[in-house]
Amino acid sequence: MRVQGFSSLRGKRVLLLQGPVGPFFNRLGADLRTAGADVYKVNFNGGDWFFSSRKDFDRVYNYRGRPEDWDEYFRQLVKRTGVEIVMLFGDCRPIHREVSRISRECGVEVGVFEEGYLRPDYITLERNGVNSHSALPQDPDFFLRFKDQPVPTVMRLGSTFRYAALWAMLYYVMASLLKPVFWRYRHHRPLSWTEGAFWVLSYLRKNHYRNHEAGTQEVLCGPHSKDYFLVALQSCTDAQISAHSNYSSVEAFIEEVVRSFSGHAPADVLLVLKHHPLDRGYADYSLLIKSLAEQYGLAGRCYYIHDQHLPALLDHARGVVTINSTVGLSALQHKSPVKVCGRAIYDIKGLTFQGGLDQFWHQAPLHVPNPALYRGFKNYLVLHTQHNGSFYKQLPGMVFRSGINWTDRGDIRAITSVSEPKSVPVPMLVNQQVRPLHRLPRTIM
Repeated sequence: MRVQGFSSLRGKRVLLLQGPVGPFFNRLGADLRTAGADVYKVNFNGGDWFFSSRKDFDRVYNYRGRPEDWDEYFRQLVKRTGVEIVMLFGDCRPIHREVSRISRECGVEVGVFEEGYLRPDYITLERNGVNSHSALPQDPDFFLRFKDQPVPTVMRLGSTFRYAALWAMLYYVMASLLKPVFWRYRHHRPLSWTEGAFWVLSYLRKNHYRNHEAGTQEVLCGPHSKDYFLVALQSCTDAQISAHSNYSSVEAFIEEVVRSFSGHAPADVLLVLKHHPLDRGYADYSLLIKSLAEQYGLAGRCYYIHDQHLPALLDHARGVVTINSTVGLSALQHKSPVKVCGRAIYDIKGLTFQGGLDQFWHQAPLHVPNPALYRGFKNYLVLHTQHNGSFYKQLPGMVFRSGINWTDRGDIRAITSVSEPKSVPVPMLVNQQVRPLHRLPRTIM
């Protein structure tokens, strides 16, 4: 699903459920009404309520019923209001899990927002589901047809961290204060004013790691270039893990990767695990990684880093391992071999390594992504699922308030499935030169 101009929504009835933390859905409601749509909104907690101005919606509903009654309430609300489109953020949230199924039964379109597949300058909007629930094709030949397709020029957004942090703190404070009003609501992560403390801790840790890991990037991108595998860790509460992989936790993923690396990787390469930046205030895997490194005899070969420059690391990594993070997509752009351990939209033959993790450590250099296939895949994403903009920051010079650079080039379009993938030749690298090990700054204390 891609909204290519709000003219296609004129006269439509649109229902907004839960959005990202902050005012994005409120601003989106205002944009939709400006375009001539009738817009309804459902709030589930005090944070939703705080960011829902009644002047920007035709009708606002505050759901305070039991979680088990929500699905039937939603079904009746759709019928009563006659909405034609439902929009929501994150299809794996408890309150959203059955929305697509019920909407299809009622003949209603569903648009699912998610953080951008192509970050940092895009957000995602797809029909019915995102990530492994997406209807994106998996046939390499399909995407090769888009390799020369022109795409719109992207507006660079700059940093949005301070906006996201501000909205998150306000959202969780209001959700905590109004918990007695919405006392039956159950959030997908702890719903308390203490969430603000995690963002403060994240900021403090960012400065700490900048000093503690000084010099690490220079060594990885210099003497150790192509001598390490980068492991992209994900947020500990990410639905990408709980719904789109077979791992029970980030810790379980770390243990599998370290065990596999110790038994199957070349003896002269390093394992570098990178923390997720938005998880900085919530989790610390230092003790776990140190313990596993000792257990599997990886002293001096296993490192844990936080705030190094990701594009530079991807340029110099021998390969990248991830559950299904968008870092995998970035790695493909940097021509780095990628092993996906969960379920990801880009886990396509010709783009990613299709064998097991144990084999990846030795075979990675032979599986550089097909650049034409990646270009076609990226172009298709931009044209059909991505919108230039941010959930947290308004864009300068835009008529619309939502922070999205909506373009007026058509109407809402469906994404259709195609046939099973066919093999695509993959460029190969041979005779990988092995460099001697150099000492890294200590990053595990």
